[in-house]
Amino acid sequence: MKFIDLNCDMGESFGAYKLGMDEEVIKLITSANIACGFHAGDPNVMDQTVAMAKEFGVGVGVHMGYPDLHGFGRRDMDISKRDLVNYIIYQIGALEAFCRKHRVDIQHIKSHGSMGNMSYVNRNVAEAVVEAVSLVLPEAKLFVIEGTEVHKAAVEKGVSVVFEVFADRAYTKEGTLVSRKFPGAVIKNPDVAADNIVRMVIEGKAKTLDGDYIPMKADSVCVHGDTAGALEIVRRVKTRLDEAGVTVAPVGTWHK
Repeated sequence: MKFIDLNCDMGESFGAYKLGMDEEVIKLITSANIACGFHAGDPNVMDQTVAMAKEFGVGVGVHMGYPDLHGFGRRDMDISKRDLVNYIIYQIGALEAFCRKHRVDIQHIKSHGSMGNMSYVNRNVAEAVVEAVSLVLPEAKLFVIEGTEVHKAAVEKGVSVVFEVFADRAYTKEGTLVSRKFPGAVIKNPDVAADNIVRMVIEGKAKTLDGDYIPMKADSVCVHGDTAGALEIVRRVKTRLDEAGVTVAPVGTWHK
């Protein structure tokens, strides 16, 4: 039987500012990547999102980002390895406290936005992410793209990885995500997103922006909560996976 995790970035609202459709999406996914206050989110939102994840049996993950609320964590930042390790530990600790309050465990760790993109190609950022996880939450699973620098660093450090693929993003020929600065980087058509995911999950192939196909392992499928039509994309992806005979379940319940 083929299993797949379906994750979404959540808890990205801040104060009076509402972002995403968390209350609707949470009913369809199996894992939630919860913002920890650096790129998005605040204490009240974190508390509410963890409680909601527990209610619906959704796995909880730390979604750490750069300290960049204005840029939503999507701007590159030049940060020393020491500082970055501590920024990540700080965010893990914040979410861990709310998980303790609600008596749930942290299932996974995932870098947001620019931190995530830089960890794919920048060894310094990759090692900072892996070092932070191994220091304070070594039992958690780290979401990575296969073959990237953060994947290699995690293997060297003995950190458990989950291979993540993206429903609403286009890929480069190197297997990383196309920058949002370029046309076609964000996929908004639910049918196109679902086609791409079924291909990656069943055939292990991703379609690049140039139309070529490259190998791609998939354990967990991500839909960004702020993508236009995210709710419909999640619904279509889940339906197509069900039709393909793939069981959707939290990665923490089946992935080794």
